Amino acid sequence: MIKFLTLLLLPLSSFANASVGESLDLTSHWVGYTALALFALAYILVMVEEFTHFRKSKPVILVAGVIWGLIGWVYASHGLPHSAEVALRHNLLEYAELFLFLLVAMTYIEAMKERLVFESLKAWLVSKDFTFRQLFWMTGFLAFFISPIADNLTTALIMGAVVLAVGSSNPRFVSIAMVNIVVAANAGGAFSPFGDITTLMVWQKGLVEFSEFFALFIPSLINFVIPAAIMHFAIKNEKATSSGEIINIKIGGLVIVALFILTIATAVIFHSFLHLPPAMGMMLGLSYLMVVAFFIRKVEERTQEDGFDVFRKVAGAEWDTLLFFFGVIVSVGGLGFMGYLAMTSELMYTSLGATYANILIGLLSAVVDNIPVMFAVLTMNPDMSLNQWLLVTLTAGVGGSLLSVGSAAGVALMGQSKGLYTFGSHLKWMPVIALGYAASIVTHMWLSGIPFG
Repeated sequence: MIKFLTLLLLPLSSFANASVGESLDLTSHWVGYTALALFALAYILVMVEEFTHFRKSKPVILVAGVIWGLIGWVYASHGLPHSAEVALRHNLLEYAELFLFLLVAMTYIEAMKERLVFESLKAWLVSKDFTFRQLFWMTGFLAFFISPIADNLTTALIMGAVVLAVGSSNPRFVSIAMVNIVVAANAGGAFSPFGDITTLMVWQKGLVEFSEFFALFIPSLINFVIPAAIMHFAIKNEKATSSGEIINIKIGGLVIVALFILTIATAVIFHSFLHLPPAMGMMLGLSYLMVVAFFIRKVEERTQEDGFDVFRKVAGAEWDTLLFFFGVIVSVGGLGFMGYLAMTSELMYTSLGATYANILIGLLSAVVDNIPVMFAVLTMNPDMSLNQWLLVTLTAGVGGSLLSVGSAAGVALMGQSKGLYTFGSHLKWMPVIALGYAASIVTHMWLSGIPFG
């Protein structure tokens, strides 16, 4: 199966040649230009979602359908009706694996939210008489170490809620602490397959094994600590106000946390030892939750009418995000099938070399979401060493911290903070974040033996 997935993610024009005999270069065709323009327009709408409130999944799904419709029309008119069909089916297979994996992870997160696991952690932090500087570092380190398991978006929202709860009277603290949380969550997500969608895609493709991601721990830590150490001095060392609120975890909450860890272990075993898609391991893990949910519901129905329902947690998954991934993967797959990604690979990885190209990928992810950027790299499938694949995993993960719109964590906190954390307030700290970005790259190159220059 791993070999099959490797074939799946080769440049699609090559795949078409191998599978159905012939592919068409549409990079200079009006259909190609139209597809590029439509994808660019769709992504502009994604980037301004905060202002338009037009869900990001809608434009990319629309464009994905139009792109493949145009491809199908051109291929049918050239007497190649099955070439596009084969390529699209393999894009759909890749999305299906990612979809099932993320659906299980999101269901567990929703279940833990409903059991008040995260609210309990937030209440405990708020109830302690910490200073603003202590809270700055605590929320930063918690974001760094929770995001490898709970993903950077969920982690940022949890820590952002803590900062808002204790720092509402200190807008400057909230602004700086949220910048720190975004950097920490993105950095923590870079050294784990479960920390970000980009790392998950690299792991599922089999380019980097589960344990090999941890080679990025020190570079990721440096990426977080250097900006945090500089921002530390901009926060006054005053005591934060405490609400004294205590929130208890609902029945079964800690069991669900343990099952989530067991589910992750199951996915790793399926991938690394059984050589099966990790999504199958995650689906097995979903059954753990479904069985336990039955008993939690039975216990709760003795004391209340409406008990715990696991299917409501499935419904509560981030469906807009899941459908957005569909649109992105299918659209980028279409552009790759036209020949654009092979052209880009030649331009970047052959002309610039792997190191500079991978650093550029990180800078690009600060402007454009890292998911389509990383999927494009995986579809190009440049011939790189393990250390270079780790480098692009690092840069794509932490590069989004340079701007508030460069990562899901930053966009989410801008919405959560209600004007206290903005694009401008994040931009003020971009030079020190860039310093951490550069230091993490240098550290990885030094530790892994990638030559400088």
